[in-house]
Amino acid sequence: MTRRLPCPAAPGPLEGYAARFDDLFGSLAQRRGFREYLAGLLAPRDRNKTLTALAGAEPVAGAQHRSVQRLQFFLSESRWDPGQVNDRRLELLRADPATAPHGGGVLVIDDSGDRKDGGKTAHVGHQWLGRYGKTDNGVVTVTTLWADERLYYPVQAVPYTPARHFAKGKSDPGFRTKLAIAADLAVRARAAGFVFRAVTADSAYGDQDGFRGELAEAGLPFVMALKPRHGTWAYGADAYTPADAARALAWHGPDDPGDWRPVVRTFRDGRTQVWYAADATLGWWGPDGFTRLVAVTADPGTLPDKATWYLATNLPRPGGPREADSPHPPADLAEVTRIYGIRHWIEQSYKQVKDELGWADFQVRSGTAIRRHQALVNCAFCFCWDAWFADQPPHHDVTAPRPDPGRGERGATRRPAAGTVLAPGAARGASLAFPLDHAAALVDGMVQGAPAAAASPDRLGRGRPRPAPLHP
Repeated sequence: MTRRLPCPAAPGPLEGYAARFDDLFGSLAQRRGFREYLAGLLAPRDRNKTLTALAGAEPVAGAQHRSVQRLQFFLSESRWDPGQVNDRRLELLRADPATAPHGGGVLVIDDSGDRKDGGKTAHVGHQWLGRYGKTDNGVVTVTTLWADERLYYPVQAVPYTPARHFAKGKSDPGFRTKLAIAADLAVRARAAGFVFRAVTADSAYGDQDGFRGELAEAGLPFVMALKPRHGTWAYGADAYTPADAARALAWHGPDDPGDWRPVVRTFRDGRTQVWYAADATLGWWGPDGFTRLVAVTADPGTLPDKATWYLATNLPRPGGPREADSPHPPADLAEVTRIYGIRHWIEQSYKQVKDELGWADFQVRSGTAIRRHQALVNCAFCFCWDAWFADQPPHHDVTAPRPDPGRGERGATRRPAAGTVLAPGAARGASLAFPLDHAAALVDGMVQGAPAAAASPDRLGRGRPRPAPLHP
């Protein structure tokens, strides 16, 4: 058996994390490429994290530099399995008490769309891109994320392939809708040992009766958002909607809430808000039906659009007739509110993987290379948690099967200090020229330094959303 050659160490604390993946790579070049790619993703963002940026080469003119070509070969041509790398990342998350999933967390389903030009790249199609709020040419990836009030991390990511890529279109045996991919990812997450209180998603998934039915058939609990105008029994203006069901509930003010019950939401910055929640009836949905309709709002009198949720859940009502026969523990109104409130972590996660770690910056065409890039971005994201928890031991009990109800969106568990960020980056003005030569200082700063100031407009690419502070 050929003796393995020693690999040049990755900078700072990254080496300890990267070494846990070494047995998945069959050559020194692959092990080195894995370290260099992660270090490049973790470097401060001064421009799009293309391969030239990751290698510290000049854009366009430096594309033929040997360090760029080495990363190009590692991403597109070398033989390694992104699925195995992702499985190892998840194995490390489950094994670490600081990040191990527990029954109080949630599994969030969502999809992420990114613009891509041309028609030769795998998975590209003219489709709805939620990030931009319009239909455009791009790649959409269906993702799952595990989260509780304290932390969040990606679990799986599968690019959706539009029907035009298949010989028989939507009737092709290989074609899968985003809903089918999402349901499969939820089942796979449970099989991989990621326990959770419920599956959550926004109305793009929650409005689909078949999707909720598929989750229920698989034995998965869910709390899904509905559009206010998701009708039943009739169509158009004659439909009876979740908003109608909420308006039919009695409300006489905070001193006499009628059918509504106060729930306290606690946010990460320590703020608290009193919202109100109630079980409503919509068609065959009701407090004791197989599917409950729960309305949650900041003001039952006006039901403001931006502060009202309409939620469908198969979690039974405590004390109701379904409690004894349900495979899922009951959930009161405060618990249903808490579960869906955690869903919003996925929006923060997208800011980090997109705006800081270069999720959509790949310039490759093959499906394998795209999935490899996504797996490496997720590894970089989870390395930040690994390094942060190494210096900040968790102060929580991850063995608890579920948290007490009514703890609010961000819960009462101890949180990291507000000044600590996931990947704060370097001070303004740092150059990306050959960052791998100075990667030790860069990576060390990302996991230990203070938050960087927001980038000024002249340092942002055209159309790029302004980065937000990245709190773990």
